[in-house]
Amino acid sequence: MTDTSSKGLTRRALLGAFAATTVAAAPTYSNAFGFLRGGGDIRRLKMYSGRTGESIDMIYWIEGNYIKDALTEITHFMRDWRNNKALNIDARTVDIMTAAHNLMDTSEPYMLLSGYRSPETNAMLRSRSSGVAKNSLHLRGQAADLRLQSRSVNQMARAAAACAAGGVGRYSRSDFVHMDCGAVRSWGS
Repeated sequence: MTDTSSKGLTRRALLGAFAATTVAAAPTYSNAFGFLRGGGDIRRLKMYSGRTGESIDMIYWIEGNYIKDALTEITHFMRDWRNNKALNIDARTVDIMTAAHNLMDTSEPYMLLSGYRSPETNAMLRSRSSGVAKNSLHLRGQAADLRLQSRSVNQMARAAAACAAGGVGRYSRSDFVHMDCGAVRSWGS
């Protein structure tokens, strides 16, 4: 038995159309998480910092749960190296970085150029370059600037963009890619 409106739509069709619209309109990170699902029940991030000499090889997610201590270590690693200030790094950014890394099929760790940026550091960088945003997502712990020796800026940017889960900036002249968990967008060359 179906309810029919005056235009011939069934209640089920109407509810189905509403559900499809809701899912399509909702901002999600489903693509990034879909790429991560292919990696099994473990998410792992590998990075090093030429600025501090530190490296990290961290399993931060197991069987559907983030590991709080691992995210704390990632936050410390991605701190503002200029003044040692830290802000919690958004796990969505870590997931996007991990998903893009998995897509590139490389065991090489990322080189972290910039994670969290304190307001002082961001202001200093803005005074030196027009390419630094006043309200950068680095200020919120939601962005990372990364490099890989074995992959080009274009390869890295394509992998990050394939996640369809945040912003991707190509900085070919400076040889790095910006990844963030903000709105889906891309820029640079």
